[in-house]
Amino acid sequence: MKNLPNILLSGTPGVGKSRLAKEVSEKLDLKWLDVSAIAKKNNFLSGEDKVLECPILDEDALLDHLEPIMEKEGNILEYHACEMFPERWFHLVFVVRCCNTILYDRLAKRKYNEKKLQSNIECEIFQTILEEAQDSYQEEIIHELTNETEEQFQENVSKIVELIQSWQSDQEKENK
Repeated sequence: MKNLPNILLSGTPGVGKSRLAKEVSEKLDLKWLDVSAIAKKNNFLSGEDKVLECPILDEDALLDHLEPIMEKEGNILEYHACEMFPERWFHLVFVVRCCNTILYDRLAKRKYNEKKLQSNIECEIFQTILEEAQDSYQEEIIHELTNETEEQFQENVSKIVELIQSWQSDQEKENK
């Protein structure tokens, strides 16, 4: 398939973004960009948040690194925040959600400290990532996905693939 879009997969840690990104990238031959892994590998970190026990991202260095990659298109970028990424980068944006009780269990298994766990649960309760997406991108490209069960995971993969194929079809019509 040619003419591949750039996709953003965002959501609170623990909602299943990485698994979705891996599956969709393999199905459609998209380049999976795990922002956390890229930041660590390239040392795009400006310190450590001692309270939340996580690195602080050097956003400028990361964005400078990603710009030429995103220009080539055919990427699926995955990260827990979204407002820092330029609107021009994305053709489709997916915000992955999960109920708080399931999310709590997933984050507890990761051994998040109490402050980090509570902060992420509150982020999900207050729909912080969804609101960031709505404030940062055009409404028609944003899609909210619930990802709590294996059945929902499979449905989400199918929905993402279907929307990408629909986008491709629209692009082909525009280019004729």
